[in-house]
Amino acid sequence: MTLRTACSVRPRTAADLPSCIGLLADVHHRDGYPVNWPARPADWLASGDTVGSWVAELDGRVAGHVVLSRPGDDDLAARLWRERTGAEPAVVGRLFVSPAARGHGVGAGLLRHVTAEARRLGRHPVLDVVASDTAAIALYERAGWRLLTTATQCWSPGRTVTIHCYAGPVPAP
Repeated sequence: MTLRTACSVRPRTAADLPSCIGLLADVHHRDGYPVNWPARPADWLASGDTVGSWVAELDGRVAGHVVLSRPGDDDLAARLWRERTGAEPAVVGRLFVSPAARGHGVGAGLLRHVTAEARRLGRHPVLDVVASDTAAIALYERAGWRLLTTATQCWSPGRTVTIHCYAGPVPAP
């Protein structure tokens, strides 16, 4: 029997960035996320109109990362949510978990935390995910996230990707 160690989620600090960049490199090499490796990974982790960023720790080490941002003009999931509901969204992004920490609830813990933070701010969480990232899609769907649409986007010259847009579960009244 394998014992699962609980993860904890806390705000990301500047001191966490080297660990986050190392984990991101591991994820990129294994899973291809992010699709386009950033020239400046620390800047990429903090890009956008960030509301907050958090890390998950497992056994005292950084094991995952997530960011919550205000939507930009090109955030399709946010635009769809706003058009359909009239409610203000918040965008979940930069969510990744160390390959060595998978299976310990790290991704689910980060997703619960960022969803609760969006709600605390009076916003509804949304996200885009590359259609080929089946593990992330499975995580979102297990957590009750709802598919809004599937679309193609040009992310760089010569690179078009298919994305799924998701909205977090609607809280019970």
